[in-house]
Order: sequence, then C-alpha cells, then structure tokens
Amino acid sequence: MIAAAYATVVRFTRGLGASTHLSDRFPWGLWVGFDVLCGVMLAAGGFTLTAAVHIFNIERFKPIIRPTVLTAFLGYMLVVVALMFDLGRPWRVWHPLVMWNPHSVMFEVGWCVTLYTTVLALEFSPVVLERFHLTQALKVVRAISVPLVIAGVILSTLHQSSLGSLYLIVPEKLHAYWYSPLLPVFFFLSAIGIGLAMTIIESCLSARHFGKKLELPLMRELGRILTVVLLLYGMLKFLDLYHRGALDLVLHIGYETDLFLLELGLGLALPIALLLVPRVRDTEGGLYLASVFTVLGFIVNRLNVSITGMEASAGVSYVPKWTEVAVTAGIVAAGFAIFGLAVRYLPIFPRGVEELAARPAPRVRLVHVRD
Repeated sequence: MIAAAYATVVRFTRGLGASTHLSDRFPWGLWVGFDVLCGVMLAAGGFTLTAAVHIFNIERFKPIIRPTVLTAFLGYMLVVVALMFDLGRPWRVWHPLVMWNPHSVMFEVGWCVTLYTTVLALEFSPVVLERFHLTQALKVVRAISVPLVIAGVILSTLHQSSLGSLYLIVPEKLHAYWYSPLLPVFFFLSAIGIGLAMTIIESCLSARHFGKKLELPLMRELGRILTVVLLLYGMLKFLDLYHRGALDLVLHIGYETDLFLLELGLGLALPIALLLVPRVRDTEGGLYLASVFTVLGFIVNRLNVSITGMEASAGVSYVPKWTEVAVTAGIVAAGFAIFGLAVRYLPIFPRGVEELAARPAPRVRLVHVRD
C-alpha cells in the first residue's frame, strides 16, 4: 500500500509519462487491460446471480446474493478509481456523459458502467439500511428491487459485450488469435463464466476466513453450470479459429503462441478436465481449484486481447513500469480490505443455524421458591 501511495503521488504530480511505460504508439497498458477489462469481468457475478434469483426465480441461490453483490459493487467502484489513474485528464471523466457521441462504443460503455454502478449501489443499499434500521428507506428500495435487477441485467449484458466490441475496430492491429467478429460474444460468455467462478472462490474464502458454513450443494450446482459455459465457450472458440483459418497459427513458435496456449490451458483445459470428474467436482477443494484456473485463464485472455495481441502491430514491446504494478496491486488490496470490513460490520451473510449453535448457552438463574 505504501508503494501504491507513492506511485499515486508520482502519477498525479508528474503525469502518465513519468509513472507508466505507455506511449502514443502503445496508449493502453496494464491499467486498462487488468484494472478495467479484467475488473469488470471479475465483478460479473452480481448480474449472474441476481438474474438467477430474481428473474429465473432460483431461490436456493439467495443466501449467496449479498456477498456477490458486494463483490460486484466494490469491483465497479475500483474500476472507476483505476480509470481515474489512466485518464490523461481525470477531472473530465464526466464529459462523455454530457457531450454525447452515440457513434462511439466507448460512449455506450461509459454510460452503461455509470448506470450499472448506480444500480449496484441501490441493490447493495438494503444491507446498509438494515444495519442502521432505516425502515422507511428500506421499504422504498425493496419496492423497486425487481425493476433494479432487470435494469442491472440489461446494462451488464450491454457493456460486458461492448468491451469486446471496442476491439472490433482494429482488425489489422489485433493478432489473429484474438481478433474475431465474435469478440462481443466471447467477452459476454467469459463474464458469465467468471461470475460463477468468482462466486465459488469468494464463498470458499469467506467460509474459511469468516467461520461461515460453505453452501456446498449450491457450489456444486454453480460448478455444473460453469462446466457448460466453459464447454460452450471452448466450442465457439474452436469453430471461430477454424473458420478464420487461424488454427494453423498454433504451429508457429513464438511469444503470442505461448501466451495463447497458456490462456487455453488455464482457462479451459484444466478447469474442464477437473469439473468433468464427479469426485473432484463434488469437493470444495476441486471446485475451488477449477475456479481459480478459470479466473487465471480468462485474466490472461483479457491481457492477451488488450496487450499481447497489439504489440506486434504497434512495433513495441510493452512491460508495465513498477508504478503501474504498484497501483494495480494497491487497488486489489483495497478491495480485499473493504470486503473484510463490510463483512465484519454489515449483515452481509445470513445468520445461519451454525452461528446460533456456536453461541454460548444462556445462563440459567436459579430462584429458590419458598414453600
């Protein structure tokens, strides 16, 4: 955190040139590739689970809604913070909301992210209102909960896919491994998969660190859905590479091939292999490991799309400066710290039977009754 604080001072006093390895030839680096593209993807569990519970009426996922919405809300807030570091003039971040440019994909992404962050704040607000016993405000928020959920799902669908659409305008610059007309579909499918994987990871970590009982049957069900999503993604990826004639590229030894195979191995091959084995899929450790591989693989995918795939056309080799890494690590650490504080002081997890059972038995006061 100290390194992140120092890097922040360098960024806002000496500018992007002194704090990054970005240039006019390579203007988007780690802060866009990881903090924005990966950050939005990692926060996708919010719309996935709220849609399952409130739209598809799968009530059994309700116990894990609040921590998932908290993760999504924190994720989007931290994406906004990260964006302030990357913008050359961050104090003008509000300009796209007022100075409309409906022909730009970035305009749509900006509006969707702003509106969805507001929706997430409202979806999370009952937790705070319950904590401070603000019953009237709580009734108002609960009365509009269904329209909020529907708005959130629509906004998420739009901007998760639009982040992939950003790269449709660079067919000559993005490497053939990653450029595809199906980029919006790939981004949307991967967001659903990561939303499920992050929910499993978050539930396992919360169970270990906060003494909660893991909802293993729910995690198994999420694992089965995750398997279907990964298989669908893998099948589409193979067909896309085949029809574009890009499959032969894997025979070419090189930097891009290594990272492409790493992405496929971590994000598809390993988790699918683990999840297809019932003995592994039915255990907490197996589900956790498969989810971690999935998340790592798709993080590599987003970094490949935004960084690796653009380096050859830009004619530069980009390696993030230590200040870029420090800011990113600081933002991630802040996310974990705020999540821990929220769990400690707000009613994030439902009070379960096991907690009641763990409480010390109330003292029984014996009173002598005179005859």
